[in-house]
Amino acid sequence: MTLRDTSATSATSAATDRATAPASQGLRVAYIMSRFPKITETFVLYEMKALEELGARVEVFPLLHEPPGPRHAEAAAYEERAHFTPFLSWEIVRANAKRMFGAPSRYFRTWWEMVSGTLGSPKFCAGAVVYFPKCVAFAERMEALGVEHVHAHFASHPALAALIVNRLSDIPYSFTAHGSDLHVDRTMLPSKVASASFVVAVSAYNAELIARECGEHRGHRVVVIHCGTDSSAFARRGGSAPAGKGDGSTGDGDRRLRVVCVASLEEVKGHRFLVRACHLLAGRGVDVHLDLVGDGALRSDVEGLVEELGLSGRVTLHGAVPRPVVGRLLADADVFVLASHPTRSGRREGIPVALMEAMMSELPVVASALSGIPELVDDGGTGYLVPSGDPEALADRLERFVGEPELRRAFGRAGRAKVEAEFDILQGARKLLGEMSRGR
Repeated sequence: MTLRDTSATSATSAATDRATAPASQGLRVAYIMSRFPKITETFVLYEMKALEELGARVEVFPLLHEPPGPRHAEAAAYEERAHFTPFLSWEIVRANAKRMFGAPSRYFRTWWEMVSGTLGSPKFCAGAVVYFPKCVAFAERMEALGVEHVHAHFASHPALAALIVNRLSDIPYSFTAHGSDLHVDRTMLPSKVASASFVVAVSAYNAELIARECGEHRGHRVVVIHCGTDSSAFARRGGSAPAGKGDGSTGDGDRRLRVVCVASLEEVKGHRFLVRACHLLAGRGVDVHLDLVGDGALRSDVEGLVEELGLSGRVTLHGAVPRPVVGRLLADADVFVLASHPTRSGRREGIPVALMEAMMSELPVVASALSGIPELVDDGGTGYLVPSGDPEALADRLERFVGEPELRRAFGRAGRAKVEAEFDILQGARKLLGEMSRGR
């Protein structure tokens, strides 16, 4: 199978893309996602912003409204104009009645395709049935808005919602497959791929998985476009920080190490292995401090492990915080770690944007060698890759950075160059917009 890998090849081309971005592409695009605005899904928010920088008009159609909580400042404008729709309203009743009686064959054929295609996964089927009336209303509103293309983030219910809209309105659609949405439950994936204009895989690893699941003959529909980040949002590191802070720490005699991890507190992120690695480092005489940024269902478990291992003075849980606070914590750190590990249910990473943001901040990184992560992290060049679920290997690699500010700086500079060259948000948006505009 030949994949269309659209990752960039140099930081120079990234700068050129920004300088030559067209004033307007004029394409009206509807975005469907599970929840909005979700603070952990910066890749959706900043991709939409980048598309609009390139002249597209983005309409936001979330399946659910994210409950009140921390928000990125840039999300406010999108949240204000997003098309939030309840599960039942007069608009939904009217839209479904119109389609049911105006084009009954099409309406019921779409409903049956959705139900019969999801019967093998009761949980997925239940969600599909609940979302179907809302998706019918989406189709009505998108037609009224003059939407020309629908793009869904995640191969699960958002991609199914886009398929339903397509069946009812003929508006072409595409979707991005990330991590667990692709790895755990691939219900109806072949149908989604077959009917989509194209499918975005965030890594070559994901693209190969889609090909195996859906058949080699559908490989032409899969395009690799890395999620990216904005280089202008993350400052280069200076060398004048106080001892023990970032790259300003002293040389061989300094046994201090400040570690940061930005990730939701959930099983797939492997926090328990990172906390245990820090316990091992402390036992080796390293004055280690760990900053954990993010929140989630496992917060109490992580707090319990920290207390059990006697690390309360060495680990700070910051909760979910906006991007500027993340930036300050990255600036104060010596190394970034993401100890991702597949879950018992099969969940696993795609290519975490948090790693890109750390590398853009010129931090060396240590990450698990799984899924698409090796496509981002060059082992021994921008950081270290370790077997997942191995605290000792994690501690060994982290210890290599202790008292080695020059090594940290060299890895950090190489990491930023890698992200600028291959994971630039505007370049990715330009590729995505090009795919959307084909045959327009």
